[in-house]
Amino acid sequence: MKNQLKLEYLAFLILGIFAFIQTGFSFWWLIGLFFAPDISMLGYAVNNKIGAFCYNLFHHWGIAIVIYLAGTLLALPYLNMIGAILFAHSAFDRILGYGLKYPDSFQHTHLGSIGKNN
Repeated sequence: MKNQLKLEYLAFLILGIFAFIQTGFSFWWLIGLFFAPDISMLGYAVNNKIGAFCYNLFHHWGIAIVIYLAGTLLALPYLNMIGAILFAHSAFDRILGYGLKYPDSFQHTHLGSIGKNN
């Protein structure tokens, strides 16, 4: 099952890259901003609850899709680009096993536990 999920997340990563290509922006934007959503982990400097909220906000596929669709409806290509990058990045994180976070610790995700002891 784990390999099936990784293949599904790979398909979502490809979909996110395809959505980015549709924006017409240079591929350098994708490369340069691909890890920008990880800035949300700075919330963990406050506490686990704030960290999980911030991380989940920037790694939620629904939010990425809403941002992309808002860019389409409002004819704002920058929103399309942001939505596509958020979507692709979230898929990439899930391939690596980093799921949405529970508020008790960074290692406790909806995909299971992560870290050296797991």
